[in-house]
Formats: sequence, C-alpha cells, structure tokens
Amino acid sequence: MNLSSIKQRFGIIGRSEKLDRALYTAQRVAATELSVLIQGESGVGKEIFSRVIHELSKRKHNKFIAINCGAIPAGTINSELFGHEKGAFTGATSERKGYFETVDGGTIFLDEIGEMPLDTQSFLLRILESGEFIKVGASKVLRTDVRVVAATNISLEEQIKKGKFREDLFYRLNTVPIRIPSLKERREDIYMLFRKFAVDFAEKYRKDSIQIDGQARGYIENYSYPGNIRELKNMVEQLSVLSEESIVTAEVLIDLIPHIVKRNLPALSNGHRGEKTDFEEREIFYKFLVDMKSDLNDLKSLVFEMIRNNDLQVTDLSSLKPITNSAIFNKNSEYAQRVPTDYPAEEPREREEDFNKPIIINNDYHSPYEESEIVEENLSIEDMEKDLIKKALKKYKGKRKDAAKELGISERTLYRKIKQYEIPD
Repeated sequence: MNLSSIKQRFGIIGRSEKLDRALYTAQRVAATELSVLIQGESGVGKEIFSRVIHELSKRKHNKFIAINCGAIPAGTINSELFGHEKGAFTGATSERKGYFETVDGGTIFLDEIGEMPLDTQSFLLRILESGEFIKVGASKVLRTDVRVVAATNISLEEQIKKGKFREDLFYRLNTVPIRIPSLKERREDIYMLFRKFAVDFAEKYRKDSIQIDGQARGYIENYSYPGNIRELKNMVEQLSVLSEESIVTAEVLIDLIPHIVKRNLPALSNGHRGEKTDFEEREIFYKFLVDMKSDLNDLKSLVFEMIRNNDLQVTDLSSLKPITNSAIFNKNSEYAQRVPTDYPAEEPREREEDFNKPIIINNDYHSPYEESEIVEENLSIEDMEKDLIKKALKKYKGKRKDAAKELGISERTLYRKIKQYEIPD
C-alpha cells in the first residue's frame, strides 16, 4: 500500500517530507513484531500512527486499546494494566483482568509513557522481554502476547538523567523510533488542514464553509501552534461558529483570535537572544564588514599606486597601510582566515603618532584631478544589512535560495528580512 492510500484510509492530511518519512517508517515496521516508540509534541496525532501500525500488521483482526499512562493514578495503574486478585487491596472485592490479559494477541498503545511510575516500568519491561506478568496480589505467573506501541511528548533521555525512567526500558521500547513533526515544521500542510476542517465543520453546523483572504492566510500559516493540529482544529471550529461572513478577513481573524498575530520569537534570557537568530544576523554583519574592509584596502592600494606613479609628495605613507584582520575580528576568527593581506609594500613609520595623520598633498603641485568632497558613509547596521541582501538578490536574479546561501543564512531568515525591510521581489 502506498503512502497516498494510507493517508486516505486514515484521514491523514499533508504533503510534508517529514510527515511522509514518519508514515513510511510506520508502514515498514507494522509488518514486524518490534516495539515502537512514537515521539512528538502534544496534538500531532501520535494515536493515529499507532492505529496505522496496528491496522497494517498481522494483528489487525485482534483487539487494539489506547491507554493514557498520565491519566491513571499511580496507585491503580498496576491493577489497570496487569489485573488484580480478590482482596489484593482495599476495595478489590473481586478478581479483575488487566489490559495485557484482555488484549492478548492484539496491540496496546501506551500514550505518555514518560508518566509511568518506576515500579510499573519494571513490570512492563518483563512483559516486553518474556511476555510474563503477575497480577496484583497474586503469585501465579501469566503469559500474554501483546505488541506494545508507546508514545511520549517529553524527552525520555532527560527523564533517565533525572532517574524517572528506566534506561533499559527506553532502549527496549526504542527499537524503532518514529518522530512525528510538529505543525510548525510542516507549514506547507497548514492551509490544507484548514480547508479540511472548514469543510467538516460546515457539514456539522449546516452552513457554508469558511474561507480566508490572503492576509489572513499569512497569519494562519505563520502562527507557531503550540497545540499543533488540535489547536488548529479548535481555531477553525471557532471561526466557523463565530464568523458572520463566509470570507474571513485578517481583521475578523484578529478580532476573533487575537493571539494569532503573536510570533513567539525567542525571548531574551539573561541578556541573550536566541542563539541561532543572533548568529545569523552576526553572519550578515560580519560579511558586510569583510567586504567593506576589502574595498577599503583596494582603495588604499589604488591611491598608493597613484601617488607613486605621479610622484606626489606626502608626509607619510603609513596611513595607506591596509587594515589588518585584528582591526575588525579577533585573530582566531574564521573570517580572519579569509581576508587577503598581500598588499604593496610600505615604508616604515618613523613615529607612532603619525599613523592617524591624513595624506597631505603639497599644494604647490598642480594636480590634474578636481578637488573632491568626502561624503560620510551611512553606518546604520540595518541599512548595511538591507543593502547586502539587495546585492545578493540582484546577483542571483531574485533566487532566494541561492541568495541565502551566499549570505550564509537560512532561506527562512532571508524571507523574514525581506518582509522586514520591505525589499521588492
């Protein structure tokens, strides 16, 4: 069965490469008996993937049950999963079968496995290794043939470091890991999901399906969705119920869902911005400085040649010394390695204080050149950055991918900068 058929069968919407990769892994592992660990944020659809694995496996005609480990109290989870004998604890008035006994031959989906108590983890590990378990309050060893598919929205590695999750159980479950991308990682699917939910709610509430204009779509596609698909679905339902018009404009969208305009950019923490964003902006600025330094050195070399070829008289040639790497960058910087230093030889300075003196041309000498006026260059970092982006786009004829590569930043960052500086395509 190809991926398109699987998507259609299980109602999975999207064309993201990361989504297809996760679905392909689920399809391949379904035919085996291996344990599976599904990782992903809350609301990405982990239970749907567990059903895909079960329905495409040899156990598809047997039982499937989904259990949220975080929703069962620690004092009763062992009884729920493995069963108990009569009188095993207060309130145990009769014998009870647990899920591992009732679903024998089928599949158990253990959601939020990171919330499972440590003693329960020990019992689960024994089932995974030998298929054996003991009911609460019993001494008889029972056997079961159950496939376990687990899921988590937290880092189990971090839980292991904190002593809240067994390392041996993690590696037993993590035989085949599947990571489901968050909605912000598959933005190309957001509008498709929006249209699907809009049609579904139109049928549910017997009204016309809502649509959005271009600006509203931009807000919808650029929101971060901490609640992922579940949050998007709730948002579409809210618009379907509250919007008076079938066409939802940006104004109506913001009025009904004010937080949609929030970008949730990395916040300042201890005086530092998000490392990636900060680094990308420094990359552009450093590159501009490198180019500017190179241009200044070329200009100084040109003036040096003009003075020498025309036998002009100056007080000191040391002011024509090319800028060294340390003037802008640390000597160990990667940029220092890329700056050329093979410039014309220069005369030694006689006094240190002469270094900052300007070039003085003897006024008695009749120069064939017109007097020039020094125009102070705009040193605004934003203007420098904007100018550099324009040059890169012009160089690659508007191809953002190539321009971003030239600038040393991501295509997404370049797109944000183009919008920020209102640079025309």
